[in-house]
Amino acid sequence: MMKTRNIIISLLIASGLSSCFNLDLTPEGVLSTADPFTTTGEMRNYINQFYESAVLVQNMSAGGGSGICGTDINSDNMAASSPVTRINGGLSVANASALTYYNNIRNVNFFLNNLDNYPDPSQTDFCQLAGEGYYFRAWYYFQLLKDYGPVSIVKIPLDPDSKQMKLARDKRTDVADFIIEDLKTAIDNLGEQSSCATMRIHKDVARAFLSEVALYEGTWEKYHKAKNDKFFDPSVTDAKINGYFRIAADAAKAVMDRNVWSISTGGGTADAYRSIFATEDLSSNKEILWFKRYDGDQIGNSVDRYLNTGGAGVGATASLVDDYLTIDGRPFVGDERENAKNRYGEELLPTVRDPRLAQTIAAPGQKIHPDGTILYYSPLNGNGSAYGTNTTGYSILKHNQIDYTGNVEAENKGSTPAIQFRYADVLLNYAEALAEMDGAGNASKIIAVVQPLRDRVGMPAMDFDREYNTSTDYPFRNLNKYIQAVRRERRVEQAIEGRRLTDIFRWAAAEELLRGWWPTGARYVGTDLEEHFREQLTIGTSILVNAKGDIVPLNPSTAAFDGGYGFRLDRDYLLPIQERMISLTNALWEQNPGW
Repeated sequence: MMKTRNIIISLLIASGLSSCFNLDLTPEGVLSTADPFTTTGEMRNYINQFYESAVLVQNMSAGGGSGICGTDINSDNMAASSPVTRINGGLSVANASALTYYNNIRNVNFFLNNLDNYPDPSQTDFCQLAGEGYYFRAWYYFQLLKDYGPVSIVKIPLDPDSKQMKLARDKRTDVADFIIEDLKTAIDNLGEQSSCATMRIHKDVARAFLSEVALYEGTWEKYHKAKNDKFFDPSVTDAKINGYFRIAADAAKAVMDRNVWSISTGGGTADAYRSIFATEDLSSNKEILWFKRYDGDQIGNSVDRYLNTGGAGVGATASLVDDYLTIDGRPFVGDERENAKNRYGEELLPTVRDPRLAQTIAAPGQKIHPDGTILYYSPLNGNGSAYGTNTTGYSILKHNQIDYTGNVEAENKGSTPAIQFRYADVLLNYAEALAEMDGAGNASKIIAVVQPLRDRVGMPAMDFDREYNTSTDYPFRNLNKYIQAVRRERRVEQAIEGRRLTDIFRWAAAEELLRGWWPTGARYVGTDLEEHFREQLTIGTSILVNAKGDIVPLNPSTAAFDGGYGFRLDRDYLLPIQERMISLTNALWEQNPGW
Protein backbone atom coordinates (compact mmCIF):
# COMPACT_ATOMS: atom_id res chain seq x y z
CA MET A 1 0.00 0.00 0.00
CA MET A 2 2.88 2.38 0.81
CA LYS A 3 4.37 1.88 -2.66
CA THR A 4 1.05 2.63 -4.30
CA ARG A 5 0.58 5.79 -2.22
CA ASN A 6 4.03 7.11 -3.09
CA ILE A 7 3.44 6.55 -6.79
CA ILE A 8 0.17 8.47 -6.64
CA ILE A 9 1.81 11.32 -4.74
CA SER A 10 4.58 11.49 -7.33
CA LEU A 11 2.00 11.78 -10.09
CA LEU A 12 0.25 14.53 -8.14
CA ILE A 13 3.47 16.50 -7.83
CA ALA A 14 4.30 16.16 -11.51
CA SER A 15 0.86 17.19 -12.73
CA GLY A 16 0.45 19.98 -10.17
CA LEU A 17 3.71 21.66 -11.15
CA SER A 18 3.26 21.37 -14.89
CA SER A 19 -0.30 22.64 -15.24
CA CYS A 20 -1.31 26.30 -15.34
CA PHE A 21 -3.66 27.29 -12.55
CA ASN A 22 -7.13 28.50 -13.44
CA LEU A 23 -9.95 28.89 -10.97
CA ASP A 24 -12.12 26.54 -13.05
CA LEU A 25 -9.46 23.81 -13.25
CA THR A 26 -10.27 20.50 -11.63
CA PRO A 27 -7.85 20.30 -8.70
CA GLU A 28 -5.20 17.64 -8.84
CA GLY A 29 -4.58 17.90 -5.12
CA VAL A 30 -6.77 14.92 -4.20
CA LEU A 31 -5.09 11.54 -3.82
CA SER A 32 -6.92 8.31 -4.39
CA THR A 33 -5.91 7.05 -0.98
CA ALA A 34 -7.60 7.46 2.36
CA ASP A 35 -4.64 8.17 4.60
CA PRO A 36 -1.54 9.85 3.16
CA PHE A 37 1.24 11.16 5.40
CA THR A 38 1.09 8.51 8.11
CA THR A 39 4.90 8.50 8.34
CA THR A 40 7.38 11.34 8.58
CA GLY A 41 9.39 9.78 5.76
CA GLU A 42 6.43 10.12 3.44
CA MET A 43 5.85 13.68 4.65
CA ARG A 44 9.47 14.64 4.07
CA ASN A 45 9.53 13.18 0.57
CA TYR A 46 6.44 15.21 -0.29
CA ILE A 47 7.56 18.47 1.31
CA ASN A 48 10.94 18.36 -0.46
CA GLN A 49 9.28 19.44 -3.71
CA PHE A 50 8.74 22.89 -2.23
CA TYR A 51 12.43 23.32 -1.46
CA GLU A 52 12.96 23.20 -5.22
CA SER A 53 10.29 25.72 -6.19
CA ALA A 54 10.40 28.12 -3.23
CA VAL A 55 14.13 28.79 -3.04
CA LEU A 56 15.69 31.87 -4.61
CA VAL A 57 18.35 30.38 -6.86
CA GLN A 58 21.78 31.66 -7.75
CA ASN A 59 22.65 32.08 -11.40
CA MET A 60 23.66 34.58 -14.03
CA SER A 61 23.17 35.04 -17.75
CA ALA A 62 24.21 37.45 -20.45
CA GLY A 63 22.28 40.64 -19.84
CA GLY A 64 21.67 39.71 -16.21
CA GLY A 65 18.18 39.27 -14.85
CA SER A 66 18.52 35.76 -13.48
CA GLY A 67 19.13 34.51 -9.98
CA ILE A 68 20.00 36.44 -6.86
CA CYS A 69 23.04 38.16 -8.34
CA GLY A 70 21.27 39.20 -11.56
CA THR A 71 17.80 40.22 -10.45
CA ASP A 72 18.88 43.75 -9.51
CA ILE A 73 18.93 44.46 -13.26
CA ASN A 74 15.23 45.11 -12.60
CA SER A 75 16.09 48.17 -10.53
CA ASP A 76 18.30 51.24 -10.31
CA ASN A 77 21.25 49.16 -9.10
CA MET A 78 22.26 47.60 -12.42
CA ALA A 79 21.84 48.29 -16.15
CA ALA A 80 22.11 46.30 -19.34
CA SER A 81 22.31 47.55 -22.92
CA SER A 82 18.53 47.50 -23.34
CA PRO A 83 15.82 48.73 -20.97
CA VAL A 84 14.04 46.29 -18.68
CA THR A 85 10.53 45.91 -20.06
CA ARG A 86 8.61 46.16 -16.80
CA ILE A 87 10.32 49.18 -15.30
CA ASN A 88 10.29 50.85 -18.69
CA GLY A 89 6.48 50.56 -18.82
CA GLY A 90 6.61 48.15 -21.74
CA LEU A 91 4.31 45.40 -20.50
CA SER A 92 0.76 44.86 -21.73
CA VAL A 93 -2.14 42.66 -20.71
CA ALA A 94 -0.93 40.24 -23.37
CA ASN A 95 2.14 39.68 -21.18
CA ALA A 96 0.01 38.48 -18.24
CA SER A 97 1.07 35.09 -16.93
CA ALA A 98 -0.95 32.28 -15.43
CA LEU A 99 -0.93 32.32 -11.63
CA THR A 100 1.16 29.17 -11.38
CA TYR A 101 1.93 29.70 -7.68
CA TYR A 102 -1.57 28.39 -7.05
CA ASN A 103 -0.39 24.99 -8.29
CA ASN A 104 2.07 24.94 -5.41
CA ILE A 105 -0.53 26.26 -2.99
CA ARG A 106 -2.90 23.48 -3.99
CA ASN A 107 -0.20 20.91 -3.26
CA VAL A 108 0.70 22.51 0.09
CA ASN A 109 -2.97 22.65 1.04
CA PHE A 110 -3.31 18.96 0.33
CA PHE A 111 -0.39 18.34 2.68
CA LEU A 112 -1.74 20.57 5.45
CA ASN A 113 -5.26 19.20 5.19
CA ASN A 114 -4.03 15.64 5.67
CA LEU A 115 -1.81 16.20 8.71
CA ASP A 116 -4.44 14.61 10.93
CA ASN A 117 -3.53 11.25 9.43
CA TYR A 118 -0.27 11.20 11.38
CA PRO A 119 -0.71 9.17 14.59
CA ASP A 120 1.46 11.29 16.93
CA PRO A 121 1.15 15.05 16.25
CA SER A 122 3.42 15.85 19.22
CA GLN A 123 6.38 14.07 17.63
CA THR A 124 9.26 16.44 16.87
CA ASP A 125 9.83 15.42 13.25
CA PHE A 126 6.11 15.74 12.51
CA CYS A 127 6.00 19.26 13.97
CA GLN A 128 9.06 20.29 11.96
CA LEU A 129 7.56 19.11 8.67
CA ALA A 130 4.18 20.64 9.46
CA GLY A 131 5.97 23.94 10.13
CA GLU A 132 7.73 23.70 6.79
CA GLY A 133 4.36 23.26 5.10
CA TYR A 134 2.96 26.43 6.66
CA TYR A 135 6.15 28.31 5.79
CA PHE A 136 5.96 27.34 2.13
CA ARG A 137 2.30 28.25 1.82
CA ALA A 138 3.16 31.67 3.22
CA TRP A 139 6.03 32.00 0.75
CA TYR A 140 3.87 31.25 -2.29
CA TYR A 141 1.17 33.66 -1.15
CA PHE A 142 3.77 36.35 -0.56
CA GLN A 143 4.98 36.03 -4.15
CA LEU A 144 1.38 36.43 -5.34
CA LEU A 145 0.88 39.44 -3.07
CA LYS A 146 4.01 41.14 -4.41
CA ASP A 147 3.13 40.47 -8.04
CA TYR A 148 -0.64 40.94 -8.07
CA GLY A 149 -1.74 42.54 -4.80
CA PRO A 150 -4.97 41.10 -3.35
CA VAL A 151 -5.63 37.50 -4.37
CA SER A 152 -8.01 34.72 -3.32
CA ILE A 153 -7.15 32.95 -0.08
CA VAL A 154 -7.54 29.20 -0.57
CA LYS A 155 -6.97 27.01 2.49
CA ILE A 156 -8.12 23.62 1.22
CA PRO A 157 -7.64 21.51 -1.91
CA LEU A 158 -10.74 22.70 -3.74
CA ASP A 159 -13.45 20.24 -4.59
CA PRO A 160 -13.95 20.13 -8.38
CA ASP A 161 -17.16 22.12 -8.20
CA SER A 162 -17.37 25.19 -10.41
CA LYS A 163 -19.07 27.32 -7.76
CA GLN A 164 -16.25 26.72 -5.30
CA MET A 165 -13.72 27.56 -7.97
CA LYS A 166 -15.08 31.03 -8.64
CA LEU A 167 -13.62 33.01 -5.78
CA ALA A 168 -13.38 36.75 -5.30
CA ARG A 169 -10.09 38.39 -4.41
CA ASP A 170 -9.66 38.98 -0.68
CA LYS A 171 -8.63 42.36 0.70
CA ARG A 172 -4.94 43.08 0.43
CA THR A 173 -4.41 43.34 4.19
CA ASP A 174 -6.40 40.13 4.71
CA VAL A 175 -3.95 38.33 2.43
CA ALA A 176 -1.02 39.83 4.32
CA ASP A 177 -2.58 38.83 7.63
CA PHE A 178 -3.12 35.29 6.34
CA ILE A 179 0.56 35.06 5.40
CA ILE A 180 1.55 36.37 8.83
CA GLU A 181 -0.65 33.82 10.61
CA ASP A 182 0.81 30.98 8.56
CA LEU A 183 4.30 32.13 9.53
CA LYS A 184 3.36 32.32 13.19
CA THR A 185 2.05 28.76 12.95
CA ALA A 186 5.26 27.73 11.23
CA ILE A 187 7.31 29.31 14.03
CA ASP A 188 5.28 27.42 16.65
CA ASN A 189 6.05 24.10 14.95
CA LEU A 190 9.55 24.43 13.52
CA GLY A 191 12.61 23.32 15.40
CA GLU A 192 15.24 25.66 16.80
CA GLN A 193 18.65 25.52 15.12
CA SER A 194 21.96 27.19 15.82
CA SER A 195 23.46 26.81 12.34
CA CYS A 196 22.36 26.54 8.74
CA ALA A 197 24.07 23.18 8.22
CA THR A 198 20.85 21.25 7.50
CA MET A 199 19.90 23.75 4.78
CA ARG A 200 16.30 23.33 5.95
CA ILE A 201 13.89 25.90 7.35
CA HIS A 202 13.91 26.49 11.11
CA LYS A 203 12.32 28.90 13.57
CA ASP A 204 14.68 31.78 12.93
CA VAL A 205 14.24 31.51 9.16
CA ALA A 206 10.48 31.82 9.66
CA ARG A 207 11.00 34.73 12.07
CA ALA A 208 13.24 36.48 9.54
CA PHE A 209 10.62 35.93 6.84
CA LEU A 210 7.86 37.16 9.16
CA SER A 211 9.80 40.38 9.78
CA GLU A 212 10.22 40.80 6.01
CA VAL A 213 6.54 40.27 5.23
CA ALA A 214 5.29 42.59 7.97
CA LEU A 215 7.80 45.32 7.07
CA TYR A 216 6.84 44.95 3.42
CA GLU A 217 3.12 45.33 4.03
CA GLY A 218 3.52 48.11 6.57
CA THR A 219 5.64 50.24 4.26
CA TRP A 220 3.53 49.37 1.21
CA GLU A 221 0.36 50.56 2.92
CA LYS A 222 2.00 53.63 4.46
CA TYR A 223 3.67 55.02 1.36
CA HIS A 224 1.07 54.11 -1.24
CA LYS A 225 -1.59 55.56 1.05
CA ALA A 226 0.46 58.75 1.37
CA LYS A 227 0.45 59.07 -2.43
CA ASN A 228 -3.25 58.21 -2.54
CA ASP A 229 -2.80 55.84 -5.47
CA LYS A 230 -4.80 52.72 -6.34
CA PHE A 231 -2.52 50.17 -4.75
CA PHE A 232 -3.16 50.31 -0.99
CA ASP A 233 -6.04 48.81 0.99
CA PRO A 234 -8.52 51.70 1.38
CA SER A 235 -9.69 50.27 4.70
CA VAL A 236 -6.23 50.35 6.28
CA THR A 237 -5.69 52.55 9.33
CA ASP A 238 -2.54 54.08 10.75
CA ALA A 239 -2.90 51.75 13.72
CA LYS A 240 -2.95 48.77 11.38
CA ILE A 241 0.16 50.01 9.60
CA ASN A 242 2.01 50.55 12.87
CA GLY A 243 0.91 47.07 13.90
CA TYR A 244 2.80 45.65 10.93
CA PHE A 245 5.91 47.54 11.98
CA ARG A 246 5.55 46.16 15.50
CA ILE A 247 5.27 42.60 14.16
CA ALA A 248 8.36 43.15 11.99
CA ALA A 249 10.38 44.52 14.88
CA ASP A 250 9.29 41.80 17.32
CA ALA A 251 10.06 38.98 14.87
CA ALA A 252 13.52 40.37 14.15
CA LYS A 253 14.20 40.97 17.85
CA ALA A 254 13.27 37.34 18.62
CA VAL A 255 16.09 36.21 16.32
CA MET A 256 18.51 38.70 17.85
CA ASP A 257 17.64 37.74 21.42
CA ARG A 258 18.72 34.14 20.87
CA ASN A 259 22.35 35.34 20.73
CA VAL A 260 23.15 32.56 18.27
CA TRP A 261 23.76 34.48 15.05
CA SER A 262 26.37 37.13 14.36
CA ILE A 263 27.88 39.19 11.56
CA SER A 264 30.74 37.37 9.86
CA THR A 265 34.10 39.11 10.23
CA GLY A 266 36.46 36.46 8.86
CA GLY A 267 39.03 37.98 6.53
CA GLY A 268 39.07 41.37 8.21
CA THR A 269 37.60 44.66 7.04
CA ALA A 270 39.11 44.28 3.55
CA ASP A 271 37.34 41.03 2.66
CA ALA A 272 34.88 39.88 5.36
CA TYR A 273 31.84 41.24 3.54
CA ARG A 274 32.70 39.96 0.06
CA SER A 275 33.86 36.53 1.13
CA ILE A 276 30.49 35.32 2.45
CA PHE A 277 28.96 35.65 -1.03
CA ALA A 278 31.70 33.59 -2.66
CA THR A 279 32.12 30.75 -0.14
CA GLU A 280 30.70 27.45 -1.35
CA ASP A 281 30.01 25.89 2.04
CA LEU A 282 28.48 28.32 4.53
CA SER A 283 27.34 25.63 6.96
CA SER A 284 29.47 26.94 9.81
CA ASN A 285 29.03 30.65 9.10
CA LYS A 286 27.04 32.19 11.96
CA GLU A 287 25.65 34.97 9.78
CA ILE A 288 23.80 32.58 7.49
CA LEU A 289 20.36 31.43 8.60
CA TRP A 290 19.55 29.49 5.43
CA PHE A 291 21.32 28.93 2.12
CA LYS A 292 21.39 26.64 -0.88
CA ARG A 293 24.72 25.02 -1.59
CA TYR A 294 26.12 24.46 -5.07
CA ASP A 295 29.06 22.10 -5.56
CA GLY A 296 29.89 23.02 -9.15
CA ASP A 297 29.41 19.41 -10.19
CA GLN A 298 26.09 17.76 -9.36
CA ILE A 299 24.44 21.14 -8.76
CA GLY A 300 26.13 24.22 -10.21
CA ASN A 301 25.46 27.72 -11.45
CA SER A 302 26.95 30.11 -14.00
CA VAL A 303 27.76 33.05 -11.75
CA ASP A 304 31.54 32.73 -12.08
CA ARG A 305 31.35 32.14 -15.81
CA TYR A 306 29.74 35.50 -16.36
CA LEU A 307 31.24 37.62 -13.60
CA ASN A 308 34.90 36.60 -13.91
CA THR A 309 35.12 38.59 -17.19
CA GLY A 310 33.90 41.72 -15.44
CA GLY A 311 31.13 41.79 -18.00
CA ALA A 312 28.02 39.60 -18.30
CA GLY A 313 26.42 42.27 -20.44
CA VAL A 314 25.54 44.29 -17.35
CA GLY A 315 27.13 46.78 -15.01
CA ALA A 316 26.41 48.51 -11.74
CA THR A 317 24.99 52.02 -12.04
CA ALA A 318 26.32 55.33 -10.85
CA SER A 319 23.11 55.58 -8.84
CA LEU A 320 24.26 52.67 -6.70
CA VAL A 321 27.93 53.66 -6.57
CA ASP A 322 27.16 57.24 -5.56
CA ASP A 323 24.96 56.14 -2.64
CA TYR A 324 27.83 54.71 -0.59
CA LEU A 325 29.13 57.06 2.07
CA THR A 326 32.69 58.27 2.28
CA ILE A 327 35.06 56.34 4.53
CA ASP A 328 34.42 58.86 7.30
CA GLY A 329 30.64 58.54 6.97
CA ARG A 330 29.54 61.53 4.87
CA PRO A 331 27.40 61.64 1.72
CA PHE A 332 29.55 61.47 -1.43
CA VAL A 333 28.41 64.64 -3.15
CA GLY A 334 29.46 67.85 -4.88
CA ASP A 335 33.02 68.61 -5.98
CA GLU A 336 34.39 65.71 -3.98
CA ARG A 337 32.35 63.28 -6.04
CA GLU A 338 33.02 64.99 -9.37
CA ASN A 339 36.78 65.19 -8.80
CA ALA A 340 36.98 61.52 -7.83
CA LYS A 341 35.02 60.47 -10.92
CA ASN A 342 37.55 62.23 -13.13
CA ARG A 343 40.24 59.73 -12.07
CA TYR A 344 38.83 56.32 -12.92
CA GLY A 345 38.51 54.03 -9.94
CA GLU A 346 39.34 56.56 -7.23
CA GLU A 347 35.70 56.81 -6.20
CA LEU A 348 35.70 53.03 -5.53
CA LEU A 349 38.73 52.80 -3.28
CA PRO A 350 38.19 51.61 0.32
CA THR A 351 40.42 54.45 1.50
CA VAL A 352 37.90 56.89 0.02
CA ARG A 353 34.51 55.20 0.38
CA ASP A 354 32.60 52.69 2.50
CA PRO A 355 34.71 49.53 1.94
CA ARG A 356 31.59 47.54 1.03
CA LEU A 357 31.73 49.37 -2.30
CA ALA A 358 35.12 47.93 -3.29
CA GLN A 359 33.88 44.51 -2.15
CA THR A 360 30.81 44.83 -4.39
CA ILE A 361 32.23 46.65 -7.44
CA ALA A 362 35.72 45.77 -8.67
CA ALA A 363 38.18 48.58 -8.05
CA PRO A 364 41.43 49.03 -10.02
CA GLY A 365 43.90 46.25 -9.29
CA GLN A 366 41.23 43.80 -8.12
CA LYS A 367 41.68 40.19 -9.19
CA ILE A 368 38.47 38.95 -10.82
CA HIS A 369 39.53 35.72 -12.54
CA PRO A 370 41.05 32.61 -10.93
CA ASP A 371 43.93 32.64 -13.41
CA GLY A 372 45.16 35.88 -11.88
CA THR A 373 43.66 38.31 -14.39
CA ILE A 374 43.77 41.78 -12.90
CA LEU A 375 40.99 44.24 -13.55
CA TYR A 376 42.63 47.62 -13.76
CA TYR A 377 40.30 49.04 -16.36
CA SER A 378 36.76 47.82 -16.61
CA PRO A 379 36.41 45.57 -19.68
CA LEU A 380 33.97 47.75 -21.58
CA ASN A 381 34.95 45.89 -24.72
CA GLY A 382 34.78 42.55 -22.96
CA ASN A 383 37.02 39.56 -23.48
CA GLY A 384 35.84 38.91 -27.01
CA SER A 385 32.95 36.73 -25.89
CA ALA A 386 29.26 37.44 -26.26
CA TYR A 387 28.92 37.76 -22.50
CA GLY A 388 32.10 39.60 -21.59
CA THR A 389 31.04 43.18 -22.17
CA ASN A 390 30.45 45.55 -19.28
CA THR A 391 27.82 48.23 -19.87
CA THR A 392 28.69 50.89 -17.31
CA GLY A 393 32.37 50.67 -16.40
CA TYR A 394 31.45 49.28 -12.97
CA SER A 395 32.07 45.52 -12.84
CA ILE A 396 30.31 43.29 -10.31
CA LEU A 397 32.72 41.69 -7.84
CA LYS A 398 30.18 40.52 -5.25
CA HIS A 399 29.25 36.82 -5.75
CA ASN A 400 32.35 36.23 -7.95
CA GLN A 401 34.54 33.38 -6.68
CA ILE A 402 37.89 34.86 -7.63
CA ASP A 403 39.82 31.84 -6.31
CA TYR A 404 37.54 29.15 -7.73
CA THR A 405 39.32 25.92 -8.64
CA GLY A 406 36.51 24.40 -10.74
CA ASN A 407 35.68 24.93 -14.39
CA VAL A 408 35.08 28.65 -14.35
CA GLU A 409 34.38 28.85 -18.09
CA ALA A 410 31.61 26.22 -18.20
CA GLU A 411 27.87 26.73 -17.87
CA ASN A 412 26.41 25.59 -14.53
CA LYS A 413 29.75 24.50 -13.09
CA GLY A 414 30.19 27.24 -10.49
CA SER A 415 29.58 26.92 -6.75
CA THR A 416 28.60 30.45 -5.70
CA PRO A 417 26.10 29.97 -2.81
CA ALA A 418 22.49 31.14 -2.88
CA ILE A 419 21.95 32.84 0.48
CA GLN A 420 18.27 32.94 1.43
CA PHE A 421 18.46 34.77 4.76
CA ARG A 422 21.41 36.13 6.70
CA TYR A 423 21.61 37.83 10.06
CA ALA A 424 22.32 41.17 8.37
CA ASP A 425 18.81 41.03 6.82
CA VAL A 426 17.32 40.62 10.29
CA LEU A 427 19.24 43.61 11.66
CA LEU A 428 18.19 45.77 8.72
CA ASN A 429 14.54 44.81 9.10
CA TYR A 430 14.68 45.68 12.79
CA ALA A 431 16.38 49.02 12.15
CA GLU A 432 13.87 50.01 9.48
CA ALA A 433 10.86 49.01 11.56
CA LEU A 434 12.20 51.11 14.45
CA ALA A 435 12.75 54.07 12.13
CA GLU A 436 9.23 53.78 10.73
CA MET A 437 7.64 53.62 14.18
CA ASP A 438 9.64 56.43 15.78
CA GLY A 439 13.04 57.27 14.34
CA ALA A 440 13.90 59.98 16.83
CA GLY A 441 12.77 57.95 19.83
CA ASN A 442 14.58 54.83 18.60
CA ALA A 443 17.72 56.58 17.35
CA SER A 444 20.11 54.95 19.82
CA LYS A 445 18.65 51.49 19.14
CA ILE A 446 19.01 51.96 15.38
CA ILE A 447 22.64 53.00 15.76
CA ALA A 448 23.35 49.98 17.94
CA VAL A 449 21.66 47.45 15.66
CA VAL A 450 23.49 48.70 12.57
CA GLN A 451 26.85 48.86 14.36
CA PRO A 452 27.95 45.26 13.56
CA LEU A 453 27.50 45.96 9.85
CA ARG A 454 29.64 49.08 10.15
CA ASP A 455 32.25 47.36 12.31
CA ARG A 456 32.71 44.55 9.81
CA VAL A 457 34.10 46.99 7.21
CA GLY A 458 35.63 49.60 9.51
CA MET A 459 32.99 52.29 9.00
CA PRO A 460 32.11 54.81 11.73
CA ALA A 461 28.90 54.48 13.69
CA MET A 462 25.73 55.79 12.10
CA ASP A 463 25.29 59.53 12.65
CA PHE A 464 21.95 60.74 11.31
CA ASP A 465 22.97 64.38 11.02
CA ARG A 466 26.35 63.73 9.42
CA GLU A 467 24.88 61.27 6.92
CA TYR A 468 21.79 63.25 5.99
CA ASN A 469 21.89 63.90 2.25
CA THR A 470 19.92 67.00 1.24
CA SER A 471 21.54 67.47 -2.18
CA THR A 472 19.07 68.58 -4.83
CA ASP A 473 19.86 65.54 -6.97
CA TYR A 474 19.36 63.00 -4.17
CA PRO A 475 16.00 61.19 -4.62
CA PHE A 476 15.34 60.70 -0.90
CA ARG A 477 16.35 64.21 0.22
CA ASN A 478 12.84 64.86 1.58
CA LEU A 479 12.71 61.83 3.86
CA ASN A 480 13.41 62.30 7.54
CA LYS A 481 17.03 61.59 8.44
CA TYR A 482 16.30 58.32 10.27
CA ILE A 483 14.42 56.65 7.45
CA GLN A 484 16.84 57.98 4.85
CA ALA A 485 19.79 56.53 6.76
CA VAL A 486 18.34 53.04 7.19
CA ARG A 487 17.23 52.92 3.55
CA ARG A 488 20.75 53.76 2.40
CA GLU A 489 22.22 51.18 4.78
CA ARG A 490 19.85 48.59 3.38
CA ARG A 491 20.77 49.43 -0.19
CA VAL A 492 24.52 49.17 0.23
CA GLU A 493 24.45 46.11 2.52
CA GLN A 494 22.07 44.18 0.23
CA ALA A 495 23.29 45.50 -3.13
CA ILE A 496 23.14 43.01 -6.03
CA GLU A 497 21.09 40.54 -3.97
CA GLY A 498 17.85 40.89 -5.90
CA ARG A 499 15.98 42.85 -3.21
CA ARG A 500 16.05 46.37 -4.59
CA LEU A 501 12.92 46.40 -6.76
CA THR A 502 10.81 45.00 -3.92
CA ASP A 503 12.07 47.84 -1.74
CA ILE A 504 11.33 50.47 -4.38
CA PHE A 505 7.80 49.17 -4.82
CA ARG A 506 6.95 48.91 -1.11
CA TRP A 507 8.26 52.44 -0.58
CA ALA A 508 6.10 53.66 -3.51
CA ALA A 509 9.35 55.20 -4.73
CA ALA A 510 9.22 54.53 -8.48
CA GLU A 511 8.40 58.21 -9.02
CA GLU A 512 11.67 59.20 -7.33
CA LEU A 513 13.87 56.33 -8.54
CA LEU A 514 12.56 54.88 -11.81
CA ARG A 515 10.17 57.18 -13.68
CA GLY A 516 12.23 59.21 -16.17
CA TRP A 517 15.48 57.79 -14.77
CA TRP A 518 18.36 57.42 -17.18
CA PRO A 519 21.01 54.93 -15.99
CA THR A 520 24.61 56.09 -16.21
CA GLY A 521 27.96 54.55 -15.40
CA ALA A 522 31.52 55.64 -14.77
CA ARG A 523 33.02 58.88 -16.07
CA TYR A 524 34.63 58.19 -19.45
CA VAL A 525 35.47 61.38 -21.31
CA GLY A 526 38.69 62.99 -20.17
CA THR A 527 39.67 60.15 -17.84
CA ASP A 528 42.37 57.50 -18.08
CA LEU A 529 39.55 55.07 -18.86
CA GLU A 530 39.05 56.82 -22.21
CA GLU A 531 42.79 56.91 -22.81
CA HIS A 532 43.07 53.19 -22.20
CA PHE A 533 40.23 52.22 -24.49
CA ARG A 534 41.15 54.56 -27.32
CA GLU A 535 43.45 51.83 -28.62
CA GLN A 536 41.72 48.80 -27.14
CA LEU A 537 38.20 49.11 -28.49
CA THR A 538 37.29 46.90 -31.40
CA ILE A 539 36.82 48.76 -34.68
CA GLY A 540 33.23 49.92 -34.93
CA THR A 541 32.65 49.90 -31.17
CA SER A 542 31.55 53.16 -29.62
CA ILE A 543 30.93 54.36 -26.10
CA LEU A 544 27.81 56.41 -25.54
CA VAL A 545 28.19 59.25 -23.05
CA ASN A 546 26.07 62.05 -21.66
CA ALA A 547 26.91 65.74 -21.39
CA LYS A 548 29.12 65.11 -18.35
CA GLY A 549 31.05 62.42 -20.19
CA ASP A 550 29.54 59.60 -18.15
CA ILE A 551 28.88 56.26 -19.84
CA VAL A 552 25.27 55.75 -20.94
CA PRO A 553 24.47 52.03 -21.28
CA LEU A 554 21.11 52.52 -23.02
CA ASN A 555 21.08 54.02 -26.50
CA PRO A 556 18.81 57.10 -26.44
CA SER A 557 18.05 56.64 -30.15
CA THR A 558 16.06 53.47 -29.55
CA ALA A 559 12.30 53.86 -29.75
CA ALA A 560 11.86 51.80 -26.58
CA PHE A 561 13.83 54.25 -24.50
CA ASP A 562 13.32 57.95 -25.00
CA GLY A 563 13.56 60.36 -22.11
CA GLY A 564 14.38 57.83 -19.41
CA TYR A 565 12.50 54.85 -18.02
CA GLY A 566 8.80 54.98 -18.83
CA PHE A 567 7.52 53.32 -15.67
CA ARG A 568 3.79 54.03 -15.34
CA LEU A 569 3.03 55.15 -11.82
CA ASP A 570 -0.69 54.41 -12.22
CA ARG A 571 -0.12 50.82 -13.34
CA ASP A 572 3.27 49.16 -13.09
CA TYR A 573 3.50 48.54 -9.35
CA LEU A 574 1.46 45.38 -9.97
CA LEU A 575 1.35 42.93 -12.87
CA PRO A 576 -1.71 42.48 -15.07
CA ILE A 577 -4.22 39.68 -14.59
CA GLN A 578 -4.99 37.41 -17.52
CA GLU A 579 -8.26 38.38 -19.17
CA ARG A 580 -9.34 34.74 -19.23
CA MET A 581 -9.02 34.64 -15.43
CA ILE A 582 -11.43 37.56 -15.17
CA SER A 583 -13.82 35.87 -17.56
CA LEU A 584 -13.63 32.47 -15.86
CA THR A 585 -14.49 33.98 -12.48
CA ASN A 586 -17.45 35.93 -13.86
CA ALA A 587 -15.52 39.13 -13.09
CA LEU A 588 -15.09 38.26 -9.39
CA TRP A 589 -11.46 38.98 -10.16
CA GLU A 590 -11.06 42.53 -11.39
CA GLN A 591 -8.17 43.73 -13.48
CA ASN A 592 -5.37 45.46 -11.59
CA PRO A 593 -5.32 49.29 -11.71
CA GLY A 594 -4.28 50.85 -14.99
CA TRP A 595 -4.31 47.70 -17.11
